[in-house]
Amino acid sequence: MLNTIDFSPLFRSSVGFDRLTSTLDQASKFHTNGSTYPPYNIEKLSDDNYKIVMAVAGCTAQDIEVTEHDGNLIIKGEPKALKTNDSYFLHRGIAARSFERSFHLAEFLEVKNANISDGLLVLELKRNIPDEFKPRKVHIDDRKLNTIEGKAL
Repeated sequence: MLNTIDFSPLFRSSVGFDRLTSTLDQASKFHTNGSTYPPYNIEKLSDDNYKIVMAVAGCTAQDIEVTEHDGNLIIKGEPKALKTNDSYFLHRGIAARSFERSFHLAEFLEVKNANISDGLLVLELKRNIPDEFKPRKVHIDDRKLNTIEGKAL
């Protein structure tokens, strides 16, 4: 299995994609740490809308902290121990452990809404491109310039 990928041919003809290499490097390290808890889904709802659904059984809104900073989304959970009411468990299969999960967000992608219900944390994300970065039409002036020897008439 390859541990490193050489992207240098790609970057010979590209300008300004420095951040892409660090993102790819971080993504490759993410898959090697073996963390699979808590399980989650990422859904693409449209070109600019996404949803992350994370199974956080035993957690309440007070147990979870969601932070968005510098293109990173970090979700931390510190669930309170499930109350036993002096019960004796024959099997305890509901995980109630601390976790931290991070996601690298694309440019202009931000969390618009977060809620928790029925053991699922749902984060709604939207790409919000500022007007100055959206494509715009450039007007072409079709007036003819009348000049004689470089001087406008």
